[in-house]
Amino acid sequence: MPQIIFLPHDDLCPDGKVIDVEPGVTICDAALANGIEIEHACEKSCACTTCHVLVREGFESLDESDELEDDMLDKAWGLEPESRLSCQACVGNEDLVVELPRYTINQVSERH
Repeated sequence: MPQIIFLPHDDLCPDGKVIDVEPGVTICDAALANGIEIEHACEKSCACTTCHVLVREGFESLDESDELEDDMLDKAWGLEPESRLSCQACVGNEDLVVELPRYTINQVSERH
């Protein structure tokens, strides 16, 4: 079973976290199911960029992003070649190392 290694993030998982994940589960769903409250303002419908993540290792094991995701990613804060929307990126058979960006473009957050 593959693992997702979440790198430390000051607010969402200060110590980082390693979780076991079934292939086919999205990075966002895996995070939420394991207590990492990643933002997902559009309720995982690929209509925003609040669940943007950086896949530092294992990026090539993910399915390719589609045109809609690529268009949304163009609006993400801190876009990098390893960027994905976590609501669209399904875990394959390899481990992933994921970094949660420091900021999102979300103007309103329910976490305050």
